[in-house]
Amino acid sequence: MIKKVQLTLQTLNLVVGFMVWVIISSLMPFISEDITIPPERLAILTAIPVVLGSILRIPLGYYANVFGARVIFLVSFILLLFPVFYISEASTVTDLIIGGLFLGIGGAVFSVGVTSLPKYYPKEKHGLVNGIYGVGNIGTAITTFSAPLVATQIGWSATVKLYLILLLIFAALNFFFGDRHEVKVKTPIFEQIKGVYKNEKLWIFSLFYFITFGSFVAFTIYLPNFLVTNFGLEKVDAGMRTAGFIAVATFLRPVGGWLADKLQPLILLMGAFFVYTVAAIILAFSPSITLYTVGSLAIAVGAGIGNGVIFKLVPFYFNKQAGIVNGIVSMMGGLGGFFPPLLLSAIYSITGQYSIGFMLLSQVALASLVLVVWMYFQDRLVLSSEVFNSTGQGILVTDVNGKIKKVNPAFTKLTGFDEQDVIGQNPSMMKSERQSKNFYQDMWKDIQEHGMWQGEIWNKRKSGEEYLQWLNISAVKDDTGENIRYVGTFTDITSEIEKKGGFERVPAN
Repeated sequence: MIKKVQLTLQTLNLVVGFMVWVIISSLMPFISEDITIPPERLAILTAIPVVLGSILRIPLGYYANVFGARVIFLVSFILLLFPVFYISEASTVTDLIIGGLFLGIGGAVFSVGVTSLPKYYPKEKHGLVNGIYGVGNIGTAITTFSAPLVATQIGWSATVKLYLILLLIFAALNFFFGDRHEVKVKTPIFEQIKGVYKNEKLWIFSLFYFITFGSFVAFTIYLPNFLVTNFGLEKVDAGMRTAGFIAVATFLRPVGGWLADKLQPLILLMGAFFVYTVAAIILAFSPSITLYTVGSLAIAVGAGIGNGVIFKLVPFYFNKQAGIVNGIVSMMGGLGGFFPPLLLSAIYSITGQYSIGFMLLSQVALASLVLVVWMYFQDRLVLSSEVFNSTGQGILVTDVNGKIKKVNPAFTKLTGFDEQDVIGQNPSMMKSERQSKNFYQDMWKDIQEHGMWQGEIWNKRKSGEEYLQWLNISAVKDDTGENIRYVGTFTDITSEIEKKGGFERVPAN
């Protein structure tokens, strides 16, 4: 029973964590009426909760493996009581900065669920499961939409205090319904980091999540105030539009995870970054509210699909180090939400517009698209290499002149010849004297006319021992139909013939 409720419980935990995480940015139009906030401090104030929310994702992802999700969520919600109460009593910008920094715990809990939940499901469902958990991002939309409505009735300070009740309720739910028997992994954190930090895919996925989740967070904290100041919208209207952005990105996250379970994940990422590139260019031209809405929603689509796909890829490539890798990747996503508002604010103060910032986003998205294409073809090359090196058949590849260019480990095992013994040599170095000259002439005639030959042939090992092969030779052609190389695959069938009672030669096909 307890295990069955973990997906629901942990997803709701994330909802609550993210609701708390964006309290300040959602209520900023109300807070600024009571506390004087200089324009240069505004971007820092709205982005500051992201800092701790990003950095803490590494230890929380690690300790979720050590102590289990139940303990980490419970402790996190108890700790959040203090900054939430402190903010509700804030009277200066310094108070908001201090309280906002520790609100980051609410955003850091993200790495707990993506580390814990895959333990309960088979690999082919990890994309969907992490996608469903990611729906917890809707917590930012709930606060962005509801907090301004409540604040208009009871004031922003009392609105913040309501979150204390919510945190206490979920601390209790985790105490009673959290899984006390979750599988624990206790590999030391530095040993786990040492095992993954040199892997290029870790940093590529971090960049991808920096863009996809970072843009989600950045738009979440940047849109409410931007829509009010730039387009003159009412505060509640701006909150509702921001909530719509969050809702689209959030509900497309499980869709992205589900699609990644069914289709090629890297192809989906290509599509996401293509959408990013086009949408950011639209936003860069400072369009009307209609086009701005289209561009923002396109960013939400790319963010939602991209986030779901990335957390399908992480456990696929880093199964044994999922906790620490989830922490690092999700930390980079959080930092991706910290820097864009500061950058946009700085660009606006210098140029009076945001165009350069959005053009920068489009270029980074385009570079990411190129990286995904590279990864896709790199994976195909790796797959081909793995097949080549792991197959039990001996394989040799020659150029059109018959010079050996490549052999696999099975070739060495079957023949005794190392790669350095045969590269640049002709396969005739291994032939026995059992076949006549006409045999080889007929063989090459078949290859030239039909593109292949297969049959039994006697060859010699490095030791000089003769053995019987079943050999396949195929011609590889270019686009014009010209032969450019030959591939030979063979197996040792000597023992099979011995079992049949002799070595009667079977005519070659």
